[in-house]
Amino acid sequence: MNADDVLNYLREHPDFLGQHGEIFAEVTVPHPHGGQAITLAERQLHALRDKIRQLESKLAELIRFGEENDEIGEKVHRLCLTLIEAPDYAILHHGLIRSLKDDFSVPHVGLRIWNGMPGSEHMFPAVSEAVRSVASDLHQPYCGAPTNLELLEWLGEAAPHVRSVALVPLRWGAEVFGLLVLGSEETERFYPGMGTLYLSRIGDLVATALRRTCG
Repeated sequence: MNADDVLNYLREHPDFLGQHGEIFAEVTVPHPHGGQAITLAERQLHALRDKIRQLESKLAELIRFGEENDEIGEKVHRLCLTLIEAPDYAILHHGLIRSLKDDFSVPHVGLRIWNGMPGSEHMFPAVSEAVRSVASDLHQPYCGAPTNLELLEWLGEAAPHVRSVALVPLRWGAEVFGLLVLGSEETERFYPGMGTLYLSRIGDLVATALRRTCG
């Protein structure tokens, strides 16, 4: 009889160990973390403790993520109230920039609208067709290294120092009529693969508010 035979027998007779509980105290195995040999019962206790530690670590991680999401949700809520209460574009723009900088710690923000939106001609500089094309091709916010010099120029004097950006398209239905650019000197502030759910929601809020105040 070899090891495979023993394993097969135990699988075919799952009640064997229950009928012969004394074996747990008689058979010894190596300690999982080194040291002397221990009984099967002690080995099972160590395995359970390791599993509990893993579950506790996972639970702590889930709680931390939940708290972070609650905090972000509260910030988005405050931004929403700011945009709703803004009676005109000037106050909306001021509230948006303040919220993004103070609540979301985004140091540099650029915003443009186009496509014949009322007010866009005198409120915003002209935007090239290349940038409009970039914005129209975004199915979700882009996060990563800046690749367009014109977009960086929207961030003013900080442009040469910006190392990561988030490009948030502003839509009304299927049409993209603007772009929100968030910039940071930190390479990992906006990175490829990061979650964009809240960025998308912020884009929707800003787009709706702009349609109301500029339309």
